[in-house]
Amino acid sequence: MSELYQKPVLTNEVVDDFSADDFVFVQRDEKLVDKTYQATSYLKDVWSHFKKNKGALIGLVIIVVIIFLAIIGPMISGYASEAIVQTHQSMAPRMPGLENLGIFNGVERGKNVYADRGLLDVYHWFGTDTQGRDLFTRVWEGTRVSLIIAVSAAAIDIVVGMSYGLISGFFGGKIDMVMQRFAEILNGIPTLVTVTLLGLVLPGGIITIIFALMITGWIGMSRIARAEMLKLKESEYVLASKTLGAKSFSIIFKDIMPNIFGQLIIMSMFSIPNAIFTEAFLSFVGLGIPAPKASLGSLISDGYKSMTIHPYIMIAPIVVLALLMLSFNLFADGIRDAFDPNQKHS
Repeated sequence: MSELYQKPVLTNEVVDDFSADDFVFVQRDEKLVDKTYQATSYLKDVWSHFKKNKGALIGLVIIVVIIFLAIIGPMISGYASEAIVQTHQSMAPRMPGLENLGIFNGVERGKNVYADRGLLDVYHWFGTDTQGRDLFTRVWEGTRVSLIIAVSAAAIDIVVGMSYGLISGFFGGKIDMVMQRFAEILNGIPTLVTVTLLGLVLPGGIITIIFALMITGWIGMSRIARAEMLKLKESEYVLASKTLGAKSFSIIFKDIMPNIFGQLIIMSMFSIPNAIFTEAFLSFVGLGIPAPKASLGSLISDGYKSMTIHPYIMIAPIVVLALLMLSFNLFADGIRDAFDPNQKHS
């Protein structure tokens, strides 16, 4: 056993058993330097996050196209939105070029209405209604109304709802209690009742719908603004402003509001589809835009009355309304993720 096991002997000699091939330099041909990145602004970061959301980009493109058509559509159709032509009643959609492909050729139930009436040189891209009015012109006129309502709803949310919620949350106490109880009372009044009562005082139209949104449409935004205010009003920079003698409204609108303005813009984008749907619903039940003016809701209501006979009358406004609401929802979702990537759900 003593021959098999030998005790190691400790010496002061240095044994060099390593060769040059045992060590390999990393990146021998490259200089090891720190990488520097170009500083970007907050808006550029938002845009870079937004571009990654394909659905939001598609929604933005659809919104731009619809706005463009709403502006120039009534101008290029060649027909007035309220012009009634007796000989053009209930004519199916007909478009030049596409009619040769067998679509949009003016044929309804196997009959070419244009040929039967001797109107081969006439084109109605979306067809006509039962009174002979051009639907292409009326659909884009109605889209203008929906977009005006949408912009008004967003403005009301930002101006009224944001200010109300910030003031309520900042002062707190009895002021907050009274303001919130008042908001709850207004929120308990149905929009349909509000529009009906306003219709007794104001003439029916866009102004009445905007007033209805002004009464109750801002409450959701005010609650979000109040919650953000309660979260930030005890921050160090707010206490520093108070110490330096800044007034309350200066702290609210100069110190706190810029820090939550992004979230409020996002919520105002989400309120746009709701406002568009509200206008369409009120016009559908006859409480919105009065005849002969057009809105998407009134056009859908007119088409619904003759749906079994001429279904094409309601197809165009339904498609435009659906695209408008879907695109704004996609756009708002992309804006939310761009402003705050941490909220993204994967």
